[in-house]
Amino acid sequence: MSVNGRWVGIAWAGRGFPAGARVRRGVVSERRSRRGTTSDGFRVLWVAIKREPWIFAVSTLGSVLFGALTVADAWVLGWATDHVVLPAFDTGEIAPELLLAVVALFLGVAILRAVGIVARRLGAGVMQYRMQAHTRRAVTRQYLSLPMEWHQRHPTGQLLSNANSDVEAAWGPIAPLPMAVGTVAMMVIAIAQMFAADLVLAMVGLLVFPAVVVANLGYQHYASPLMTKAQQLRAELSEVAHESFDGAMVVKTLGREAEETDRFAEIALRLRDVNIRAGRIRAAFDPILAALPSLGVLVVLAVGVARVVSGATDPGAVVTVSYLLTIVSFPIRSIGWLLGEFPRSVVGYERVQHVLEATGEMTYGAEPATRSAGGARLEVRHLGYRYDPEQSLLDDVSFTAEPGRTVALVGATASGKSTLTGLMTRLVDPDEGAVLLDGTDLRELAQGELASVVSLVPQTAFLFDDTVRGNVTLGADVPDGAVWEALRAAQADGFVAALPHGLDTRLGERGTSLSGGQRQRISLARALVRRPRLLVLDDATSAVDPEVEARILEALRSGAQESTLVVVAYRKATIALADEVVHLEDGRVADRGTHDELLARSPAYAHLVNAYEVAAELVGEAE
Repeated sequence: MSVNGRWVGIAWAGRGFPAGARVRRGVVSERRSRRGTTSDGFRVLWVAIKREPWIFAVSTLGSVLFGALTVADAWVLGWATDHVVLPAFDTGEIAPELLLAVVALFLGVAILRAVGIVARRLGAGVMQYRMQAHTRRAVTRQYLSLPMEWHQRHPTGQLLSNANSDVEAAWGPIAPLPMAVGTVAMMVIAIAQMFAADLVLAMVGLLVFPAVVVANLGYQHYASPLMTKAQQLRAELSEVAHESFDGAMVVKTLGREAEETDRFAEIALRLRDVNIRAGRIRAAFDPILAALPSLGVLVVLAVGVARVVSGATDPGAVVTVSYLLTIVSFPIRSIGWLLGEFPRSVVGYERVQHVLEATGEMTYGAEPATRSAGGARLEVRHLGYRYDPEQSLLDDVSFTAEPGRTVALVGATASGKSTLTGLMTRLVDPDEGAVLLDGTDLRELAQGELASVVSLVPQTAFLFDDTVRGNVTLGADVPDGAVWEALRAAQADGFVAALPHGLDTRLGERGTSLSGGQRQRISLARALVRRPRLLVLDDATSAVDPEVEARILEALRSGAQESTLVVVAYRKATIALADEVVHLEDGRVADRGTHDELLARSPAYAHLVNAYEVAAELVGEAE
């Protein structure tokens, strides 16, 4: 799998695929599609069969029952021809008991065949949807376990495609699988009955068998690469569509609608062309596949008439073999339907497995987090981190935030502040050094323990299409009194109380009914309602005016919880409220101390914070 132009091995060990097989992102080569897709497709199906053996057995038995009774129709038809139809021509009448026998036979076969159809379709549907649900849950769990750096390397559209269309494609062949298995049994029974009816006619009729096989193989040979390409283009189309919709404001404000439409249309037209080419191939082969059995029946009838005239066989045998010949062609075509699903299935399965086999997932220890009252002690010890192996983003960063104290992180753009907040809340793990909470390395804490005592409020506030209460509690059992307390601390109680339905007011997708500052305050209340012992604010009040921001920080500092605060700050007034300032330059700690101390001894720090202040004043004057 290619990630940002690099090859990543996919381990298929235990799934029937060679360990370390490598697949370029979303691409299965044409050579593989033509030579290896069938075997890989059966291996994918074997995964489903091993997981749902009983459902597969029920659906297959239903299919076998359907196939056997379809063949039985031929026997009933031949028996009726010899014992009812032909005697009726000779005598001019039909015995009532024989007529009842024929009706009973056809009715019994039809009822049992209907039972087989229900069992086959119900079993196949249940098996397919269970596998899709299982795989989607596995993909979602993997998304949650993988670190943020992995998500940042993969477009959101691709992740949505992995969890949706790729999963559906992976298990698409399950629907025709029981039919294909059952029709194989039907084909064996039919061929045996053909030979039992008339050896010569059976040999003549089965001459069409190799021709149908060759036609199916030809169809697979030409159609498989196109179907594979179509699945890849669907994923690309999903990526472009999601990116365009997610960036609708940027597209509209910059007048880029035409360019985005052209970008989407380019892939959509390529997908259309590939589907049309695949459709043309199918349109060419379908008449051939349908005509070959009919030609075989004509040949059998011609030879059969000659054999009946010569007395070598009877009319019932000719009817039986002719009917069975049409049945024999159906299993071959149903197997073709199954094989036709394999290219999309293999591509979808490989794309899903790229997620499930991704490395870098978080590992956890067994240590509990300290839940005592008061703030936590945070120690950042010789921290190092890099996105690019050749370039360090953070290097030997060390500082301590004592319980109940406020530490401000100050630095120029790209100095590593936001990355540092991610490391302190363990969105990612450091390459060197450690982050300790109350003396315990974050990596040693049990899963879920860190989230119970630490909260991060990012600069970009994300709100769900839910009520104010739902956005603050996120489903947790929190009384309304605690929700209002958190809203007051975040200076959000006033505008929430003024909303049409108060806490029950729906905020719309991403909170579009609120201003940027209001969204940030709701996001802050979401963190505060959990009463964290460590609260990390990544410029979380940037959209709030300075007066409101000062009240928020003052409320946080004087709150009953007395959380330890780590604040990424730009405004001088905000920085001045901190007990200690950590000045970052190029991923290193340039200096530490109070705001006044750093102003007095660090020209670089003084220039930086004054520059922010001047810029803010200029913006205010412009407004």
